[in-house]
Amino acid sequence: MFSRAGMFTLAALVVALDRASKLLVEQYVSLWDTYVVIPHCFNIVHSENRGAVFGMFSDSSGEWRTLLLVGFSSLVTVFVASLLWQVSRRGSNETRTLRIALALVLGGALGNMYDRLAAGTVTDFLDFYLASYHWHTFNLADSAITAGAGLLLADMWRSRRKRRPAPEAKAQASKA
Repeated sequence: MFSRAGMFTLAALVVALDRASKLLVEQYVSLWDTYVVIPHCFNIVHSENRGAVFGMFSDSSGEWRTLLLVGFSSLVTVFVASLLWQVSRRGSNETRTLRIALALVLGGALGNMYDRLAAGTVTDFLDFYLASYHWHTFNLADSAITAGAGLLLADMWRSRRKRRPAPEAKAQASKA
């Protein structure tokens, strides 16, 4: 599963789950309807995000917004796919965590880019809140991107700690 094919399969699985969940919401939840799943905590809603993450650029009008967002998403997707291709080759020293993180980011980016190309908007439906604090509504692709980014940070932190010499090694090196 952690081979190059396995990582691209994971990205494709993220895209498939994202598409399936969005299709279900689009089919069974009317725009702006709310279904309470956990009272005072979690709802399923149907909203269409014309902008980028957290609604940035959603108030902008015109073709340039979609073109700019698709263009940027395309660049990021190509970059992440090339990184994943390189770190997934046989004999690579990169960690499994890094490969999984890149696969999640790639799958999430492709899932949202599909929506933007097909409809000019991204379907969001997961609505979490606590008291008066509401997170921005998001979808499975956004979740995969966020989880992938978190794994990337964890992998960077862990690899940085491995490269740092232990305090005993520093003390022995200074005595020599």
